Amino acid sequence: MAEFREKKNILHEKYTSGPHGLGDPEDKSLRRVEIDVMIPKKMREIARSEKCVDVVEKFTECCKNNNILMSFKCRKENAALKECLTRWYQDEGFQNRCKNEYLEERTEYRRTGITQKQKQRLSTSM
Repeated sequence: MAEFREKKNILHEKYTSGPHGLGDPEDKSLRRVEIDVMIPKKMREIARSEKCVDVVEKFTECCKNNNILMSFKCRKENAALKECLTRWYQDEGFQNRCKNEYLEERTEYRRTGITQKQKQRLSTSM
């Protein structure tokens, strides 16, 4: 006779509940990996694409123009980029904005089961 075995989940219930089993959409608590990895990644992306655009462009152009010597010839541009990014990483308002945007995206993902990348692909294919 085959035994019936109940499937047990190793994750806490709050991470597997919700409409798609992805967690409670209304839960606003953050895991350590979200605090240490996901939110800083979001901060980096936004700082590069919105806050430090001109500095990123100058650094990118310098790297393109100097290929193998870029580590020596682009020190000034690299230092300016690091300074700009660090300034934004330390800004409390910016940190809160990125955290809130991350939580909104996570809530939407947990509610629908569709990631941001999937949404972007869907919108560009239409």
